[in-house]
Amino acid sequence: MNIFNKVTLQNMKKNRSRTLVTIIGVILSAAMITAVATFALSLQRYMVAGSVQKYGDWHVGFLNTNADFAKKQKQDKEVLKAATFEEIGYGQLKGGKNPNKPYLFVAGFNPKTFDTLPVKLLSGRLPKNSREVVIPAHVAANGGVKYAVGETISLSVGTRIAGNKQLNQHDPYEKARKNPESLTKAAKKTYKIVGICERPGFEERSAPGYTLITLADKSEKHSNLSVFVTLKNPRKAHVYAKRAAQKQTYTFNDEVLRFMGASDDKVFNLLLYSIGTILVALIMLGSIFLIYNSFTISLNERTRQFGILSSVGATPKQLRNSVLFEGFCVGAIGIPLGVVLGLGSIRLVIGLVAKNFSNVLYANIPLVLSLSVPVLVAAAVVSLITILISAYLPARKAANTPVMESIRQSNEVKIAAKEVKTTKFSERIYGLEGMLALKNFKRNKKRYRTIILSLAFSVVLFVSAQAFGNSLQQTANQLVVDTDYDIVFSSTEIQESELFRLYDKFQQVKGITQSSYQAILQYTSLVKNSDFSSRYRELEHIDPAQQSNLKADIQFIEDKEYLKFIKQMGLPVKEYTGENGKILAVAKQRVEKADGKTELIDLFTKDSMNMALVPKFAGKPSVNQQRSVQTKFVDTYPLDTLPRQPTEKKPYIFMFIAPYQRKSEFSPLGIDQALGLTFRSKNADQSTAEIKKIIQKEGLTFPYELYDVHELFNQNRNIIFVVNIFSYVFAAMISLIAIANVFTTISTNIKLRRRELTMLRSVGMTDRDFNKMMIFECLFYGSRSLFLGIPTATAISWLIYQAMVKGGAEITYLFPWSSILISGAGVLLIVSITMLYAVNKIKKENIIEALRDDLG
Repeated sequence: MNIFNKVTLQNMKKNRSRTLVTIIGVILSAAMITAVATFALSLQRYMVAGSVQKYGDWHVGFLNTNADFAKKQKQDKEVLKAATFEEIGYGQLKGGKNPNKPYLFVAGFNPKTFDTLPVKLLSGRLPKNSREVVIPAHVAANGGVKYAVGETISLSVGTRIAGNKQLNQHDPYEKARKNPESLTKAAKKTYKIVGICERPGFEERSAPGYTLITLADKSEKHSNLSVFVTLKNPRKAHVYAKRAAQKQTYTFNDEVLRFMGASDDKVFNLLLYSIGTILVALIMLGSIFLIYNSFTISLNERTRQFGILSSVGATPKQLRNSVLFEGFCVGAIGIPLGVVLGLGSIRLVIGLVAKNFSNVLYANIPLVLSLSVPVLVAAAVVSLITILISAYLPARKAANTPVMESIRQSNEVKIAAKEVKTTKFSERIYGLEGMLALKNFKRNKKRYRTIILSLAFSVVLFVSAQAFGNSLQQTANQLVVDTDYDIVFSSTEIQESELFRLYDKFQQVKGITQSSYQAILQYTSLVKNSDFSSRYRELEHIDPAQQSNLKADIQFIEDKEYLKFIKQMGLPVKEYTGENGKILAVAKQRVEKADGKTELIDLFTKDSMNMALVPKFAGKPSVNQQRSVQTKFVDTYPLDTLPRQPTEKKPYIFMFIAPYQRKSEFSPLGIDQALGLTFRSKNADQSTAEIKKIIQKEGLTFPYELYDVHELFNQNRNIIFVVNIFSYVFAAMISLIAIANVFTTISTNIKLRRRELTMLRSVGMTDRDFNKMMIFECLFYGSRSLFLGIPTATAISWLIYQAMVKGGAEITYLFPWSSILISGAGVLLIVSITMLYAVNKIKKENIIEALRDDLG
């Protein structure tokens, strides 16, 4: 070990407290980088596992190939495994309503194929031989043709040909193709439907055929195969596909590759890597603040020593290496401890949120801690780079400082009169002690800038994290309040008789305490603009001389619920029941006020009027079936409507309410409608599970939605819980780095001012005046950092609010008073405690000895 390294070690031992705080900063930095990297890896593997479960464990699929090609891919050194199925052929879908998917495509699996290409059953079972098939549910939902378990289906199965080209599932159906396609080599096939499944993950949405799955017949060998390859290195999927495909058609499992960062989705890849980069950059920034400041202070203490070494022949390179050696020593202790601490902390956090994750995304995929040696090595390297950057910058400056300037130590403190000049008004306000504090603050601007930025940085993070959590909490609270039921079953294609048959079965489920049914019919209403309220016309810039066509649905509710509502409103029952009775309606416009809150205003001037209603068929109104109804406007619904995904967000609320007995009056054949059942339950999760069993047993083939509202609430709460855990843990650790930074800077700064402070005491400054001066310095630190941090944090909280509103959240902006007050008080407390700690240590020293040591 050379003399410079020995001197460095002696200096580190001499300044144990500063060395310890620097090591703590390195530990925190390494711990955060390790925790973020490990959690990112764990979350990535969780998302990949969930996608594999849903879309299959394959990366590249080759369509319309042969057995030789499949064998060649299985033997490829880059391939981990390969699964195949026989392309038995296409059959015409009779009665299909989707012009882009006119076929049924029959795929012959072998037993091992199911491991790579999962089939999720909705009802029934998997095929056991080549005469049985599983049919996807979207044949009914998307194609308009309904099949049930137990039915048989006969097909003339052939090959798609266009001119001399054979087409496959990757080639979309084009009716206006230059060479019209046809089915050739047709063979008669009869299958028994034994199961209904979800759309297979390997079926592209543009595919011309709905995929039917059967078992391959060993006695029949089909020349065409589809091969699905799983690679050893998924990131090489695109390179491998181009190399291996030659003239073969291929496709990618983008849903899986996306989470591996190996897809062509540039936007998602940018998002995936940018989040991790931003987090690591924030950690490095906070860490550099601390470690850089520690080394700067260390060099301030060693400036005279460096000057003396330079005067006897030490080169700038030797001085820089001395400081970098100190960085390596700190890193050798701090980085391993930080990695261990990071793994322990993220393991604890994952343990806390794992259960909540299972209710958010994939119920059957656990979130577990995933370790990777390359990731841990990368975290350690990033931590080391942070230390070296922090050490190199001040080391370079110190090594290039002239010798005499280093010995005199005249380069840090500015003593020019104009630099520290103060006004007479300031002197009257602050007094002598305050003026001394202010002058010291001005002549050490570089040293204090880091403290202020560190404090401001922690304020910004803390306020931003709480603002994000509060916005999510508002969204959750709105969802919890706005519901009348626990479970809802709805469908747009169910027959009324089938609905009530299921209603009888669902009512018998254990735990159900209340039940009801309703229907939503889609209408539009022709309105004279002169009938609108003046405020609505003003807001929407409506011409009173024109007419408007408003979207207006009709909610038909159970008769007893409607009668109960009529009586609550104090309306005469006879007028609002019967064949030609009046009906109720809610017509409101949502308006955002200046304070960010919303209010509802009336759409119409009158509280009762005659309305023209036009039914909608396939999304289009039919004017020739228009009818008029006498309408009474009210302020609220009797029951919440069925949860639906609106195709267009309306700024207004316009809903008619009528008893279910009158539904037949408003239900011309083919009208767009949704029928639904709603339930209250003592145990919603258990009741929903039993309803699912009934649905599976019934073998429903039409599309439907089953909502466990409690589960949706739990998912929302779980998301908030997970976000809060990570945001607050992240902010807390960054704040710890800031606290360590402030503690190191202020305490060491006080030590560097030892001579100045001792001389003030020697000329008669009392402890009371001394403390007063320190209090002023604390106020200068705190006020400057809050002056910078609070506006920045407020701006970021506003940006968070705007982003969530644009994302569809109906929330109001809440100024982050509480988090600002907490962070402000925290800043002043941290500065005060640190200052008092350092000053008390100086007060305990003997004045004569302190002056003698400094002069010597």
